[in-house]
Amino acid sequence: MAKSVTPDAISTILANPSPDSSSDLPEIIVQVLDLKLTGNRYTFNASDGKMKVRAIFPSNMSSEIIAGSIQNKGLVRILHYTLNDIPNKSEKYLIVIKCEVVAPALETEITAEVNTEESEVVLKKPKLENEIKDEVKTEGAGIVLKPKQEMVSKSAAQIIYEQRENMAPSTRMAMSRRVHPLVSLNPYQGNWTIKVRLTSKGNMRTYKNARGEGCVFNVELTDEDGTQIQATMFNEAARKFFDKFQLGKVYYISKGTLKLANKQFKTVKNDYEMTLNENSMVEEASNEESFIPETKFNFVPIDQLGPYVNGRELVDIIGVVQSVGAISNVKRKIDNENIPKRDMTVADDTKRTVVVSLWNELANTVGQELFDMADKSPIVAIKSLKVGDFQGVSLSTLGKSTVLINPDIPEAKKLKAWYDSEGKVSSMASIGSGLSPSSKGGARSMYSDRISLSHITGNPSLGEDKPAFFSIKAFISLIKPDQAMWYRACKTCNKKVTEAIGSGYWCEGCQKNDDECSLRYIMVSKISDASGEAWVSAFNEEAERIVGCPADELDKLKSNEEGNAYQQKLKDATWARHLFRVSVTQNEYNNEKRQRITVRAVAPIDFAEESRFLLEEIKKMRSTQ
Repeated sequence: MAKSVTPDAISTILANPSPDSSSDLPEIIVQVLDLKLTGNRYTFNASDGKMKVRAIFPSNMSSEIIAGSIQNKGLVRILHYTLNDIPNKSEKYLIVIKCEVVAPALETEITAEVNTEESEVVLKKPKLENEIKDEVKTEGAGIVLKPKQEMVSKSAAQIIYEQRENMAPSTRMAMSRRVHPLVSLNPYQGNWTIKVRLTSKGNMRTYKNARGEGCVFNVELTDEDGTQIQATMFNEAARKFFDKFQLGKVYYISKGTLKLANKQFKTVKNDYEMTLNENSMVEEASNEESFIPETKFNFVPIDQLGPYVNGRELVDIIGVVQSVGAISNVKRKIDNENIPKRDMTVADDTKRTVVVSLWNELANTVGQELFDMADKSPIVAIKSLKVGDFQGVSLSTLGKSTVLINPDIPEAKKLKAWYDSEGKVSSMASIGSGLSPSSKGGARSMYSDRISLSHITGNPSLGEDKPAFFSIKAFISLIKPDQAMWYRACKTCNKKVTEAIGSGYWCEGCQKNDDECSLRYIMVSKISDASGEAWVSAFNEEAERIVGCPADELDKLKSNEEGNAYQQKLKDATWARHLFRVSVTQNEYNNEKRQRITVRAVAPIDFAEESRFLLEEIKKMRSTQ
């Protein structure tokens, strides 16, 4: 039997605009028409042969559309959805939350003959009480009973209104608007209300720019489907909601705005980010401890932390606590404030260990709790850690980091079972052990991941999802002498400074004037090997190793008008052979994606090590013949 649409599927959707769960739905099969990419999502007309409604697929289904699983004129079964109003219009918009493919593209659009009487049916607003009275006509000798004058009749709307006024604010908000799933939100919607758990809360931060001073903090919100979104609050909104938002509690939120998320800074998987202002509404939902999922993790094994070193992407880990150190204080350079810090060592079933630094309140609270129970080898799950290059690879908590001790999750039970059976007697090695200082970028040896330049330039998609790290042996073939090779930097924090009014230099980061500044490299050069060439960016320490002197010294040579010392210095640096550790990322310029290759480490060639590496490569080649 040929597959077809469900009769009156659109009518079913319109009659039930926001089903509580997919189990309550009858089978809804519609035909996909006019499928097209709108912004970063695919829109279409959902048709049952009689009626159509504009619809949108969730962003996580874009890959299926690109792969051809979902096609124009094809059939899909809708498993979960919500229906939204289009602002300032009488139309509805179907947000498909979950669906499955029923059939690929059909030859024609499915149509059905529509009964004329049915097609003329128009949904009208319910008539008011006085309108109903006006239309009542008596037939025959009917008896009409009238209420006494002192009795006041109330409409259903009045009764509901009075009941709502006596309710708690959170219950009132839940009744007044239906709750939208996070996956259905987009910047073009009108009013919406979401029900979410606060799964991460950042610290209140202050800033200063050309428009003045301000404060900001952000939170991560998770709904019952596990979808997450980041919300940010500035100034008045930040002061209003900072104390109201408590980690782990459930809230109804409305009157916020959405915009496309900045991919460089977003920490959750969502195309949009939310902003709440002082007019936004936030009400705590009571008795909802088990309704919304707890913190969701995306664990990275300890032995795979290398590619995240010094990158923007934060990581989650789970491990067994091996040791916890005493608390210490570190003086912050910017304001000389003492910041509490506590280091602990954790291991996982890759038999690797890593040092995790707990900062601020986490060092005092969770850190002390772990210190007291370290001999019991507790399991810790930590969300949102920054990966640094101290001792090769190290982890640090941020204001938004979350630490759970002995969490009730499958990963923790599995790790505990491994540790009790074999982990406690296994030999553990630090992930940073054996790494030379020059191998910090990507935390790999200069003799691992060795590739040729053509491997990078011939693969334009490299680094699209996250930075890719490689090792290369190449020559410096060109350093343009007329480029801006350095910038003026603060001697305290190394950030860019500007000339202050009067004299000296102003540092935005340190918020102070200094009489002097230093110069730091930001250099572009061309490197070449037997397979090709590529332009790479190198920053201060790496550029110093390439050029052979600090930027201040090179600036003095350039300022000296007599002789060609500056040109000669750059000439001496070319056609020198180095080992490079590089990262490959994708940048957008004029709506066009381009590869950006950055030098993370530079080292001279160790001929003994290089010979061993080449002998190993020869053995591999011979074994495959």
